[in-house]
Amino acid sequence: MPKLLLRGKPIGTIKGVLFDKDGTLSYSEDHLADIAAARIQEAIKLFRNGTANQNEVSKLQSLLKDAYGIKPEGLNPGGTLAVASRYQNLISTATILCVLGEDWPKAQELAEEIFQKVDSPKNNSHKSIKERLLLPGVHNVLQSFHQSGIICALISNDTNSGIKNFLLKNNLETIITNFWSAENQPTKPDPAAVHNLCKILSINPRDCALIGDADSDLKMARKAGIELTLGYTAGWTQKPNLSAHQHLIHNWDELTVQQNPKVLSKISYL
Repeated sequence: MPKLLLRGKPIGTIKGVLFDKDGTLSYSEDHLADIAAARIQEAIKLFRNGTANQNEVSKLQSLLKDAYGIKPEGLNPGGTLAVASRYQNLISTATILCVLGEDWPKAQELAEEIFQKVDSPKNNSHKSIKERLLLPGVHNVLQSFHQSGIICALISNDTNSGIKNFLLKNNLETIITNFWSAENQPTKPDPAAVHNLCKILSINPRDCALIGDADSDLKMARKAGIELTLGYTAGWTQKPNLSAHQHLIHNWDELTVQQNPKVLSKISYL
């Protein structure tokens, strides 16, 4: 099996790698911040049927920013917007509306309307939402893995369409051929998500590495039997506070792969 090297030192042999996407392979902070801003604006329009006073609007904005992890110093890499699925963010939004006085059925109905309006291609707010571009060095690493015969897959809380668009925009369809999304069940961080993806890849989890930017992913991997877990720290303005990793990557150039040389059989001459 190919050997994985971190800063020139071998850390394990692998058949496959499971990658998180946002904050690991791609710079997603601006994209997610734009989505959060659009959701907050829609929430203001719909809350109290658009008749909320300034104090109520300010409180709504403040609570939603806290719920999404929007801070003056940047997006919280451990917050719901960075880590959780669309549905989990929707429930978080509904909870804030409920705290502000809406009945739960109404709060959930409003949250669903907010998300649908922001997600609609007809919504003008989408014009400002930025694409998620690959972080420096990612393409070289993925290409080297692919050339070495390492299977590369995504495990993400993004939707199927979001993942497919990401792969298409970054020309990764032939390198990353399989993924597990928020639309697959169970979703991460359930270890069964890893097991199911590994079955699709026909790989034993112990022959895989997982690379992510959140402790929830790293803990999931260990529970699923993945023995090599790597935390990535350079995908956000604020560095994620990681503790569940075996190794840390600060730059994609630190990670290389070495193909084990073929052992030549001895030839005896008579």
